[in-house]
Amino acid sequence: MKIADITRRAGRSLRHAKVRTILTALAIGVGAFTLTLTIAASTGAKVFIDQVISDNFDPAELIVTKDDQVLGNGDTSKPREYDSNFGASLSNAGAITQVKRLDQADLEKIRNTEGVELVREGVSVNASYITRPGQKKYIATLQATSPAQKPELLAGTKSGNLEDNQILLPEGYLSSLGFKDATSALNQTVTIAVRKSVSSAELAKQLTNGATQEQLAALSAGTLVNEEFVITSVLKKPVTAQPGTELYLFVNNATALRLNDVTTQGTEDYQKYPSVYAKVKDGEDSEKLKAVQERLKNLGYTTLSVEETQKFLLQFISILQGIVIGFAFLAVIASVFGVINTQYISVLERTQQIGLMKALGMRRRDIAWLFRFEAAWIGLLGGSLGAGLAFILGTLLNPVITKAIELGEGNKLLIFEAAPILTLILGLMLVAILAGILPARKAGKLDPVEALRTE
Repeated sequence: MKIADITRRAGRSLRHAKVRTILTALAIGVGAFTLTLTIAASTGAKVFIDQVISDNFDPAELIVTKDDQVLGNGDTSKPREYDSNFGASLSNAGAITQVKRLDQADLEKIRNTEGVELVREGVSVNASYITRPGQKKYIATLQATSPAQKPELLAGTKSGNLEDNQILLPEGYLSSLGFKDATSALNQTVTIAVRKSVSSAELAKQLTNGATQEQLAALSAGTLVNEEFVITSVLKKPVTAQPGTELYLFVNNATALRLNDVTTQGTEDYQKYPSVYAKVKDGEDSEKLKAVQERLKNLGYTTLSVEETQKFLLQFISILQGIVIGFAFLAVIASVFGVINTQYISVLERTQQIGLMKALGMRRRDIAWLFRFEAAWIGLLGGSLGAGLAFILGTLLNPVITKAIELGEGNKLLIFEAAPILTLILGLMLVAILAGILPARKAGKLDPVEALRTE
């Protein structure tokens, strides 16, 4: 028989036992439903991570540090030998730790490394406060902008190439500083106060000159330096912000460096940084990027690329995806026994019919293929029902999920792509065919004479 004839006959056979066929297909559909949603969520998460990274990091840049603990890779179980370059830094775990810092000599080495095009200091400045006329004072942290950043704005259009007196204001400060909305904050002036540091040498000098304890305490507190900034844009709260960082104020790199020098001059922290960003010439080429990484490693520095950060984040998604897929496959395995049972019952019910088909000249292999095709139809039906239901439900729930977890406009948690879904359905058809092999062999081996005698 031709394949088309076998396919049509298999379909007709299943229609004669609609309820049994649908129930068996639904068992496969449970696995298809779960797998389709898992694949869609995994795709959505990967697209979202790619978007976050592309909006915040330059793929041609490397994070360079002198201490691997800055990147969370160091061994913290053993005491560390003191180094004069140690300074306090906030670790990935959120704890204050002592790490080696990069000084100007280190920056010069990195700049002179073959392939490095530009070195940008990663600077955060703890300001004393931010305020505006008639409003209270609030603590603030200033962060240098990155040329690669493309933050979502509530108002304004400028987020990069800021001038020295310009600032990006997070939406969390709007009501506190007396703005009725984001638009009303544009082009308004705010005052940032940073505390000028006092060196230990100056304190010792004043003590030698007979300064009182009150005078020394006042001198130790330092003096406040006030600077005014114009708000160019208001930043929408980032979706993936760590607690506390959603209130970072952004200024250009030169301003951040200058204010950092004001707060650290005369101290051991002056012009020293936990990490810097090294832009690699033609760094979009991964081979060139890895070559520069190797050179910096040979100089004693630790580096981290955007690609490595991306792989690290995707590891968690892959682990969760694997767990859910494991449960889905349990459902698929359970459905395999349903297919086997359905096919065996079908063989028993149609024993006389099989004998008649053989007596009329139908070959053994055609009989076997008939039952395999019936199993394939069940797999197709179950896979299509499960994937179709997952697609409909996911499409309806996407806006609700996006709003609930604040993914941001234009982002979706569940992204359905045709190729993975079709591959999944074909895979389930193959599983069903494999499940139907034993019943098909039994049907093919039936003796036509004995089969015709069966009542």
